[in-house]
Amino acid sequence: MVFDLDLIKKLYAEMPAKVDAARNALGRPLTLAEKILYSHLWSGIEIKDFARGKAYVDFAPDRVAMQDATAQMALLQFDTTGRKKVAVPSTVHCDHLIVAKNESKTDLAKAVTDNEEVYNFLASISNKYGIGFWKPGAGIIHQVVLENYAFPGGMMIGTDSHTVNAGGLGMIAIGVGGADACDVMAGLSWELLMPKLIGVKLTGKLSGWASPKDVILKVAGILTVKGGTNAIVEYFGEGATAMSCTGKGTICNMGAEIGATTSTFGYDESMSRYLKATGRAEVAEAADKIKEYLTGDAEAYANPEKYFDQVIEINLSELEPHLNGPFTPDLATPISQMKEAAAKNGWPTKIEVGLIGSCTNSSYEDISRAVSLAKQVKEKGLKLKSEFTITPGSEQVRYTIERDGFLDIFGDIGATVFANACGPCIGMWDRMGAEKQEKNTIVHSFNRNFAKRADGNPNTMAFVASPELVTALAIAGDLNFNPLTDTLTNDKGEQVKLDPPAGDELPVKGFAVEDAGYQAPAEDGSGVVIDVKSDSKRLQLLYPFAAWEGTDLKGLKLLIKAKGKCTTDHISMAGPWLKFRGHLDNISNNLLIGATNFFNEKTDTVKNQLTGEYGTVPNTQRAYKAAGVGTIVVGDENYGEGSSREHAAMEPRHLGVRVVLVKSFARIHETNLKKQGMLALTFANKEDYNKILEDDTIDVTGLTDFTPGKALQIVLHHADGSSESFDVNHSYNEQQIHWFREGGALNVIRKEFSGN
Repeated sequence: MVFDLDLIKKLYAEMPAKVDAARNALGRPLTLAEKILYSHLWSGIEIKDFARGKAYVDFAPDRVAMQDATAQMALLQFDTTGRKKVAVPSTVHCDHLIVAKNESKTDLAKAVTDNEEVYNFLASISNKYGIGFWKPGAGIIHQVVLENYAFPGGMMIGTDSHTVNAGGLGMIAIGVGGADACDVMAGLSWELLMPKLIGVKLTGKLSGWASPKDVILKVAGILTVKGGTNAIVEYFGEGATAMSCTGKGTICNMGAEIGATTSTFGYDESMSRYLKATGRAEVAEAADKIKEYLTGDAEAYANPEKYFDQVIEINLSELEPHLNGPFTPDLATPISQMKEAAAKNGWPTKIEVGLIGSCTNSSYEDISRAVSLAKQVKEKGLKLKSEFTITPGSEQVRYTIERDGFLDIFGDIGATVFANACGPCIGMWDRMGAEKQEKNTIVHSFNRNFAKRADGNPNTMAFVASPELVTALAIAGDLNFNPLTDTLTNDKGEQVKLDPPAGDELPVKGFAVEDAGYQAPAEDGSGVVIDVKSDSKRLQLLYPFAAWEGTDLKGLKLLIKAKGKCTTDHISMAGPWLKFRGHLDNISNNLLIGATNFFNEKTDTVKNQLTGEYGTVPNTQRAYKAAGVGTIVVGDENYGEGSSREHAAMEPRHLGVRVVLVKSFARIHETNLKKQGMLALTFANKEDYNKILEDDTIDVTGLTDFTPGKALQIVLHHADGSSESFDVNHSYNEQQIHWFREGGALNVIRKEFSGN
């Protein structure tokens, strides 16, 4: 079945004229990103050269994708809009709530039982509103989207930061919060800060141990975790066209770790091959007819410095495999330098577990290259020295690699196959012994490796690498092992060397699957009843947040001054908290429990100014709320980095936090705060962060004249009776200020669509 074929054909029929109009209006060649953006402008928007990084622009995405953890809140919000059906094709994918512990069948069965209430809710509300539903076990959202929905030249938003994976098929695919998804499903325009453009020219060709994963690991080392903020990264060059479609997806997927709005590649033969292999030959044929519109103009690629804000060049023929980490995905170390780096930093070199798969690296090509190494364990008389796990990305991939004998080979060396779900990559890993919090090292082919991310242990040092390098390191059991140069001792005492990995881009026999796990929605869902129990611990119907009271905010108490890295994992942890993603009050009990308090260097311990006692962040905030006292959260650089989860914005809003003031924001989180009617502010002078004291009472003034581009003021009232003030900046436009005044974007939607 080809999804949305009529939509795709209509888009392709209109795209050439729209791109030509944009090229004429701007008077210059266009990059691929610009072609897709300008061909998706909201109806009536004037075509002009929008200022990158400054102008907010309204777009019309083609579709919406949601995973089960974030879909709960997105659909609870949509249910309040008054719409009878989603305005654009939308899907829900059940992949986040399955705990990896034993093996796939046991873990999946337990998840279906444990999450029955949530799955039934998602299935019924999807059925009611015309949303495609992918059942538990069907696979990870981004792999399923790549196999079924992604198409060159399209625009998609998704309630997960790794929605960007679809850039591997030439899309502009962007991770958003559920409130943005709600807007688009309700038929409204979607607003985005016009991204800057980063061009990455790939020369040469990958070979041997180097893989597409190493490209993004290298780029992460260059740009760091925030170097791509408010930018689209566009890859081009001979190295790009020589790469597989799923390899491109890997690179785009992990672009979320550099803060990029999204990443993409121009349409080429690898994409055509993948579309045909996944049953979408009609899409490939349609794309072929306008292929020059589905890639950047030749002039833009020939002279990239003239058309991109930043250009990076990487020679793939010289690219070395990398290991990134620990604790951050941008600490990039070439494999040849790891032994020295590990010794210098005191990293444990014994590898406890190697994990491959996830939404980033679970393609047929990834698994086939990894299995070429697994074969050598028996052939060369070796033994697996580390635990080893495989997480297939979809049921289609799992079924196909089982048919082709790959799972038997993995089983023969003692590997464990987890369910087709996110699992350890998002902290849904019940790892034996993790509670002991022992210092240890793991290697994985996932995308994120923040502290506590995989197993909840703050002392687990996770290194990110390609699936083939992870497999080799798991065989060796040693972080110092360099498979390009080093040998291993086999059962005969001989020194043997691993042959470089080799595999097929696509299955020779084609993909196969018995039940992909898709459930189509009812043609007419008006009679479908959505059941949310009043006493449910997992689901809770939403209520409107209060509108702004029309005055400056005075007498705010400092809830926490966060020090250093404060990601959405620190603000609203995943792992066991995922089960409360549909219950705002219950999940709010994890508010900022991972953030480090500047004043005592501890997590989840802050001072309650009303009592003078220290307590957990959620309990302290609930005490302020009960007393009718508003609060402010202060943060450091790139606050809200990481996942797109809107709970990190909804929780403080629900518990009575009024303002988040930081040195800088990660893009998605800043938007999420605005959507929920929060004040998201940045220090005009970052040194003013140091002026905020633990016992301060704080005012925010200038709100009665809240306008785009005009600074607001912070007044600090110190405990010793002194006061001082300074300016703070914001990036609100007129529409976002309207959200603030109304108490949130959802309140605006309710007014516009009530009765529809």
